[in-house]
Amino acid sequence: MLTGLADTHADLTSADSTRLGTTAVDLATALLAHHADRQTLIPAGSRQRALFEQISAYIATYLHDPGLTPGAIAATHFISTRYLHRIFQQHGATVGDVIRQQRLARCRRDLADPSQCTVPIAAIAMRWGYPRPSDFTRAFRAASGMTPSEYRSAGQDANRAQR
Repeated sequence: MLTGLADTHADLTSADSTRLGTTAVDLATALLAHHADRQTLIPAGSRQRALFEQISAYIATYLHDPGLTPGAIAATHFISTRYLHRIFQQHGATVGDVIRQQRLARCRRDLADPSQCTVPIAAIAMRWGYPRPSDFTRAFRAASGMTPSEYRSAGQDANRAQR
């Protein structure tokens, strides 16, 4: 099955590749977890690393969902919120920070993309899980030191200067 996925990878869009990659990771993790549940030969650290990777892939897939919260993630993966936080703490991060950083990175990418210069900033924010423009502007300014519109303008100015 995985060989077949690798053979068709070139024909897939980026979004399809991401979804299929996430599904493949989920299947492999489920298989390993099933095996680990039957045998305690796999160290707890390895199980936690596998779960961290699975959850990280899940976060990347569902960044657009405003309901992507630690509680929802924990429930989806059948673990407690406390355990979820502990897993991320061992990697030097919090779940909320990872979600916020990834969402803001996607927003920055879209704001800098010349092909999206006519897309309203609120639509970009909503696309990546920020349903309230004021929350998005506050988070964006805190992370980058400028508003989303200032960031977009700076990117457009840089694109014009390169031409």
